[in-house]
Amino acid sequence: MSEKAKGLDVNIMGRNYRVTCADDEREALLAAVAYVDKKMTEIKAASKLAGTERIAVMAALNIANELLSVKLGGGFDMAELKRRINSVQSKLDQALSRQDSLF
Repeated sequence: MSEKAKGLDVNIMGRNYRVTCADDEREALLAAVAYVDKKMTEIKAASKLAGTERIAVMAALNIANELLSVKLGGGFDMAELKRRINSVQSKLDQALSRQDSLF
Protein backbone atom coordinates (compact mmCIF):
# COMPACT_ATOMS: atom_id res chain seq x y z
CA MET A 1 0.00 0.00 0.00
CA SER A 2 1.51 3.27 -1.09
CA GLU A 3 -0.52 5.48 1.24
CA LYS A 4 -1.29 5.12 4.91
CA ALA A 5 -3.96 2.49 5.57
CA LYS A 6 -7.25 3.65 7.05
CA GLY A 7 -10.31 1.88 8.34
CA LEU A 8 -13.40 1.84 6.16
CA ASP A 9 -16.89 0.63 7.05
CA VAL A 10 -18.60 -1.37 4.31
CA ASN A 11 -21.93 -3.17 4.08
CA ILE A 12 -22.50 -6.52 2.39
CA MET A 13 -25.98 -8.04 2.46
CA GLY A 14 -27.03 -5.85 5.37
CA ARG A 15 -24.02 -6.70 7.53
CA ASN A 16 -21.36 -4.15 8.40
CA TYR A 17 -17.68 -4.92 8.11
CA ARG A 18 -14.66 -2.79 8.97
CA VAL A 19 -11.80 -3.17 6.50
CA THR A 20 -8.47 -1.44 6.13
CA CYS A 21 -7.22 0.03 2.89
CA ALA A 22 -5.02 2.82 1.57
CA ASP A 23 -6.67 5.98 0.30
CA ASP A 24 -5.53 5.24 -3.25
CA GLU A 25 -7.24 1.82 -3.11
CA ARG A 26 -10.55 3.05 -1.67
CA GLU A 27 -12.48 3.28 -4.95
CA ALA A 28 -11.37 -0.19 -6.06
CA LEU A 29 -12.33 -1.65 -2.69
CA LEU A 30 -15.77 -0.03 -2.80
CA ALA A 31 -16.28 -1.40 -6.31
CA ALA A 32 -15.29 -4.86 -5.09
CA VAL A 33 -17.68 -4.56 -2.13
CA ALA A 34 -20.53 -3.59 -4.48
CA TYR A 35 -19.70 -6.52 -6.77
CA VAL A 36 -19.58 -9.05 -3.93
CA ASP A 37 -22.80 -7.66 -2.44
CA LYS A 38 -24.52 -7.95 -5.82
CA LYS A 39 -23.31 -11.53 -6.36
CA MET A 40 -24.34 -12.62 -2.88
CA THR A 41 -27.76 -11.00 -3.24
CA GLU A 42 -28.28 -12.71 -6.61
CA ILE A 43 -27.29 -16.09 -5.17
CA LYS A 44 -29.58 -15.66 -2.16
CA ALA A 45 -32.52 -14.76 -4.40
CA ALA A 46 -31.88 -17.55 -6.92
CA SER A 47 -31.11 -20.40 -4.55
CA LYS A 48 -32.99 -19.52 -1.38
CA LEU A 49 -29.90 -20.38 0.67
CA ALA A 50 -30.35 -19.14 4.21
CA GLY A 51 -26.86 -19.05 5.69
CA THR A 52 -24.67 -16.07 4.93
CA GLU A 53 -21.60 -18.30 5.08
CA ARG A 54 -22.96 -20.64 2.39
CA ILE A 55 -23.94 -17.68 0.22
CA ALA A 56 -20.45 -16.20 0.65
CA VAL A 57 -18.79 -19.48 -0.35
CA MET A 58 -21.00 -19.79 -3.45
CA ALA A 59 -20.28 -16.16 -4.38
CA ALA A 60 -16.54 -16.74 -3.90
CA LEU A 61 -16.67 -19.80 -6.14
CA ASN A 62 -18.60 -17.91 -8.84
CA ILE A 63 -16.22 -14.94 -8.71
CA ALA A 64 -13.16 -17.24 -8.78
CA ASN A 65 -14.63 -19.04 -11.80
CA GLU A 66 -15.14 -15.72 -13.59
CA LEU A 67 -11.56 -14.68 -12.83
CA LEU A 68 -10.08 -17.97 -13.98
CA SER A 69 -12.16 -17.93 -17.16
CA VAL A 70 -10.72 -14.54 -18.07
CA LYS A 71 -7.17 -15.44 -17.01
CA LEU A 72 -7.21 -18.72 -18.90
CA GLY A 73 -8.96 -17.23 -21.89
CA GLY A 74 -11.99 -19.50 -21.66
CA GLY A 75 -14.37 -16.64 -20.99
CA PHE A 76 -12.83 -14.14 -23.38
CA ASP A 77 -12.54 -14.50 -27.13
CA MET A 78 -9.75 -12.14 -28.24
CA ALA A 79 -10.31 -12.93 -31.93
CA GLU A 80 -13.99 -12.00 -31.62
CA LEU A 81 -13.05 -8.76 -29.86
CA LYS A 82 -10.63 -7.88 -32.66
CA ARG A 83 -13.31 -8.62 -35.29
CA ARG A 84 -15.78 -6.39 -33.48
CA ILE A 85 -13.24 -3.58 -33.15
CA ASN A 86 -12.42 -3.83 -36.85
CA SER A 87 -16.12 -3.78 -37.71
CA VAL A 88 -16.73 -0.67 -35.63
CA GLN A 89 -13.63 0.98 -37.08
CA SER A 90 -14.83 0.22 -40.61
CA LYS A 91 -18.25 1.72 -39.89
CA LEU A 92 -16.63 4.82 -38.42
CA ASP A 93 -14.37 5.18 -41.46
CA GLN A 94 -17.39 4.94 -43.76
CA ALA A 95 -19.33 7.51 -41.77
CA LEU A 96 -16.39 9.90 -41.65
CA SER A 97 -15.68 9.58 -45.37
CA ARG A 98 -19.25 10.74 -46.07
CA GLN A 99 -18.71 13.71 -43.78
CA ASP A 100 -15.65 14.80 -45.79
CA SER A 101 -17.83 15.48 -48.82
CA LEU A 102 -19.99 17.87 -46.79
CA PHE A 103 -17.12 20.27 -46.17
